[in-house]
Amino acid sequence: MNSQARRIQGVYITLMLGNTLAASFIWGINTLFLLDAGLSNLEAFAANAFFTAGMVLFEVPTGVVADTVGRRASYLLGTLTLSGATALYYLMWQISAPFWAWAVVSVFIGLGFTFFSGAVEAWLVDALHYAGYDGSLETVFGRGQMVSGVAMLGGSVAGGVIAQATSLGVPFLVRVGVLLAMFVVAFLLMRDLGFTPDRSAGTRQAVRGIWSASIEHGLRNPPVRWVMLAAPFASGVGIYTFYALQPYLLELYGDPDAYSIAGLAAAVVAGAQVVGGYVAPHARGLFRKRTTALILGTVISAVILGLLSITEVFWVALLLLVVWALIFAAEMPIRQAYLNDMIPSKQRATVLSFDSLMGNTGGVVIQPVLGRAADVYGYGASLGIGAAIQLLAAPFLVGSRRQQSPADTAVTVPASPVAPAIEPQSDEQQR
Repeated sequence: MNSQARRIQGVYITLMLGNTLAASFIWGINTLFLLDAGLSNLEAFAANAFFTAGMVLFEVPTGVVADTVGRRASYLLGTLTLSGATALYYLMWQISAPFWAWAVVSVFIGLGFTFFSGAVEAWLVDALHYAGYDGSLETVFGRGQMVSGVAMLGGSVAGGVIAQATSLGVPFLVRVGVLLAMFVVAFLLMRDLGFTPDRSAGTRQAVRGIWSASIEHGLRNPPVRWVMLAAPFASGVGIYTFYALQPYLLELYGDPDAYSIAGLAAAVVAGAQVVGGYVAPHARGLFRKRTTALILGTVISAVILGLLSITEVFWVALLLLVVWALIFAAEMPIRQAYLNDMIPSKQRATVLSFDSLMGNTGGVVIQPVLGRAADVYGYGASLGIGAAIQLLAAPFLVGSRRQQSPADTAVTVPASPVAPAIEPQSDEQQR
């Protein structure tokens, strides 16, 4: 690996470290925070659904920002938006705000995260192409995930301990501080390499051109389309499971005030990310096709959720959580590499954002549905229902496999795909 590629990976890892650390301070106690603010299970998960809805609404627009203005600019906007919305969360907790206020601010938190999704990943892949990196993408994404896991482990445990020593609101203030620090870091270190925003056309024409090309290389590209259609089921259930495990573990543990135990759920997922990031390139080597690993991971993790739904022993639930998280973590770099190998550079951030939109669409519907199931039947039953929903993702992944894309068997970073030129439309055509 040459020095420029090594530096690019160093910046990427720094961004992943800071982003995850900031976010994870509240991950272990977020559901408890919302319940402490006076929300019911339905309202708490509905607030999370509004957060996800914000990501759905803004994923593609912010992806277009990253592809037309720049990936660095998108990241900087994300740090400012997310820090401001998080500060409002703390304020609403202080004043016991009504549900509608939580819904509105949750949408803005979703907006903040959409400036990151797609932009950082697209920045990395294009910069690595620019630097002549010839290794595998699984290795790079795996390293980023390992660092994120370490940050998540430290942040989630620290958030739970801080909450228990002070109050449930203090970790949110810590998140604001770290995000503002990351704004400074990104401003100094992050540069768009291997990518030049096309500003030759007017803004409206540029956005329309990128949107059209993104649809062409996303939903109209069969192997990419099938992966995207699987995302709502797997991602929606995954988001719910992560947050539902906080109160569920407390319920099994028998102490509703043991916030550090709630933080343990996030810590387990974090530790699994470290191991999964290391294992991903090796796991990839066990299968000729990437889709084989994705299909097996989806089915096995659904089975584990089913087992989680029926256990009544805290330590057994914790062990199942570890296995579920390990499978999820090992799958993620493989999925990222598979998608990136099929997307042209100029539309990369927008297509990746569209993929994130598809996953978050599932979260908008699935979270409140499973939250209501938890209110009526209990957390265990809601996880069992989630397992059945997740299995619906498998046939779509099989559909992607049947397209026999070269990316399914790729092992190194290929030359970046070239998108066909998009003809600017006249004013008459635009009408």
